[in-house]
Amino acid sequence: MTSTDASESVGESIGSVQKTVPHRVIVHPLVLLSSVDHYYRVSKDTKKRVVGVLLGEVRKGVVDITNSFAVPFEEDEGSGGIWFLDHNFCENMFAMFKKVNARENIVGWYSSGPRLRAADASIHELFRRYTPQPVLVIIDVTAKEQHHEIPTKAYVAVPPAGSDRAAANSDAAVAFQHVSAEIGALEAEEVGVEHLLRDVKDTAQSSLAQHVRAKLSSLNALESHLREALQYAERVAAGQLPPNSEILALLQDVFNVAPLAAAGSVAVKGNDAMLAIYLSALLRSTVALHSLINNKLEYRLDSEQAAGTTDAKDAKHETSNDTKDASKPTDVK
Repeated sequence: MTSTDASESVGESIGSVQKTVPHRVIVHPLVLLSSVDHYYRVSKDTKKRVVGVLLGEVRKGVVDITNSFAVPFEEDEGSGGIWFLDHNFCENMFAMFKKVNARENIVGWYSSGPRLRAADASIHELFRRYTPQPVLVIIDVTAKEQHHEIPTKAYVAVPPAGSDRAAANSDAAVAFQHVSAEIGALEAEEVGVEHLLRDVKDTAQSSLAQHVRAKLSSLNALESHLREALQYAERVAAGQLPPNSEILALLQDVFNVAPLAAAGSVAVKGNDAMLAIYLSALLRSTVALHSLINNKLEYRLDSEQAAGTTDAKDAKHETSNDTKDASKPTDVK
């Protein structure tokens, strides 16, 4: 495929993408796996970041990112304005992906970040050649479990307030606005992720230890989110932030579904759940101990039988030797 054909394919895809500013981004697990693999193949143990193209669909301001691919990218770490992105490679790769799935279009680009950089504005303007409203997703490829946050942050470019038309067309006038990002998956993707997690699970730990670890991680994440909600409510009450009706409605829903802590229902439900886990672990240990005792008894019986058989063979052999000696004639001089 020539570069001209790829450019025409990209141009056709631009017309099919909605021109509304996205307000929500859904990232599928395949994109996360591909970006992490890209980083560990190219920039592991370095300070360099990797850049790739995001593919998906845009429906009513919601960007559904279902696939991605890596692109060659280099930048001067000392000067944020010097960078290189192979857009010919990008167009050829997209043309091949278009043959596999015609519904997937270029919806933006991803970066391993871990934060916004000076060259992001000019790179974002380059992707306007492929989609009118590209999204930038910064994927934290080194995220740890104790962070308790999703490893993605999504941004869209908007002109700064008060800028004129001439300034809005320049790269320097572009400002990034944060949009809601979440992790979503189809049923087939959920099954694949579950199988992947099952393979990478630590087999040295018992199921009880894994349950306790998962409960502890969930409680730490809940505490972190509650502290964040408390800080937001305090800042709204102090007049530092304007009130948001959607956030306040979600907080009210949280209070409505929360159990009555004063009645001790949380402790009762928690104790009931942990009791079942404890009894199951105790039963498993008892069964394992019983099997060990049976195994030792069987081994002892087999050893005794083998020893008795050996003694019987030795006695029989000695008896046959004595009989032979008695039957021999004695020489008389």
